[in-house]
Amino acid sequence: MNQTVRVAIYARVSTEEQAEYGYSIDAQLDTLREYCKVHNWEVVGEYVDRGISGKSIEGRYELQRLLRDAQDKMFDEVFVWKFNRMARKNIDLLHIVDLLEKNNVAFRSLSENFDTTTSMGKFALQMMGAVGELERNTIVDNVKMGHRQRARTGKHNGKVPLGYRSVKIDERGRETRIVVIEEEAALVLNIFEQYAAGHGLKAIANDLNHRGHKTKTGKTFSTCAIRDILDNPMFVGKIRYNRYENWAERRRKGKSSEIILAEGHHPAIISEELWEKVQLLRHKKSVMPKKRFEGEYLLTGLIRCPECGAAMTASRTVNRAKDGTKIVRMYYSCGRFRSEGSSVCHANSVRKDEAEKIVMKRIRDAVMKPDILKKVTRSVNEHRLGRIKPLRDELAAVQARIDKLEMKKRKYLELYEMDEIDRSLFAERLNDLNRELDTELTRRSKLQLELRDDQAEPVSYELVRSLVGRFDALLSRSPFPQRKTLLHLIVKRITLDDRKRVGSVELAFNEETEKHFLSVAPSAESTAEGAFPLSGKAPRLTQNLTITI
Repeated sequence: MNQTVRVAIYARVSTEEQAEYGYSIDAQLDTLREYCKVHNWEVVGEYVDRGISGKSIEGRYELQRLLRDAQDKMFDEVFVWKFNRMARKNIDLLHIVDLLEKNNVAFRSLSENFDTTTSMGKFALQMMGAVGELERNTIVDNVKMGHRQRARTGKHNGKVPLGYRSVKIDERGRETRIVVIEEEAALVLNIFEQYAAGHGLKAIANDLNHRGHKTKTGKTFSTCAIRDILDNPMFVGKIRYNRYENWAERRRKGKSSEIILAEGHHPAIISEELWEKVQLLRHKKSVMPKKRFEGEYLLTGLIRCPECGAAMTASRTVNRAKDGTKIVRMYYSCGRFRSEGSSVCHANSVRKDEAEKIVMKRIRDAVMKPDILKKVTRSVNEHRLGRIKPLRDELAAVQARIDKLEMKKRKYLELYEMDEIDRSLFAERLNDLNRELDTELTRRSKLQLELRDDQAEPVSYELVRSLVGRFDALLSRSPFPQRKTLLHLIVKRITLDDRKRVGSVELAFNEETEKHFLSVAPSAESTAEGAFPLSGKAPRLTQNLTITI
């Protein structure tokens, strides 16, 4: 007798696809369920990512849950309506399918009519994936071409900066006009005038923050925000486009050599003369030598400010003794204070050498003293248990909101079927409800994933000892660059108490860091208290683990 095929259905639709092409999650699910029913396949799970783009795995909690369930052998096959529901990029699609195959799980697409259990199916997947990515890239290129043409004709693309707002001039909202917001424009003019008068980026940010001003997104001003305003030619009546290519993947590394600069249709906020003066100063300061701090700062960005929680960065003071000798003292100081000024936070400086010494000693003590490590292990397990009830309560609240929204949808459908509600009003309300429902369903998926991690078996003392011990052994024998890399990979954050002393060191281990950086188990001195000569294979980490010491 043939064994019943256990199938997991996966469906996804982005908000744009749903609005523009009318793609429906329910239609995908109904089609896949019916096909499984005809072929006597058992649907053991449905995984649905609603209103989420397929350009990456990040944020797709149902896909993440599906991949974990595949590792737990909960089904034999993953079934999708179209292959591009799984991933938009060919490399991501192949990676996902490879992960499924390693767990003996087949991948099948209904529309393309292939499955990966055959050689031809694998070949078809690769070809269709390449074609799908070509289609996506063609659409992206066409959109970029349109944006470039708009820029060449003096029209703005995307969000407008401080001082402006975009106003729709047609019913469909495709044509817009840029107008000046007088209050914000006065602020932009003040920023340019201050810089032209010789004030630095931090001094300007500090002044604006003290006066209670906010950026376009409602945040306090930083040196980066001031710099971006001073470098934006839109304020002098020009349109700049294509500074960076593929910003989502490459960020500032994708600097383009084909920048478009054209006269805009929008009004200028500052004069050409003031713009040129500021740009001259910007150029002069850009070629000035940057400050260079002597010494090796291990914990930059890891220590958190005890006042505002921002990352602390390298700083120093230089004084002279009575005999004229230069005395240099090195610290870690609040990054927000250094960037945004005293209205936002204070320096809260801690001595560099003292902080680094305490952190390294804290890690070593955890390895060498069993009582400390046992307490740490107990704390890890208690924390995980303590998280379960709040997560369950939140999950219950989310589920209640989902049920309420589903009930509302049914009521509106009943009213529509009874001709008691206008069609356009029904469509508008249904869209609103679907958006709210997508948000709640995504939140439910995320909570279910978090609960799954926290409900795993308790963490063992041997595992914690192995991880922290291998980490310490690598730190003790590595040169500075590797030591700093290891710390930034493993240390999640270092907190300070109210007296600016190291309070806790939070270590975050996961399968990737454990596999690639802590896989070789170093042996310890057998005479040391609590030492563990690890011979053979060290305990393997199968979940994300946070340890506070």
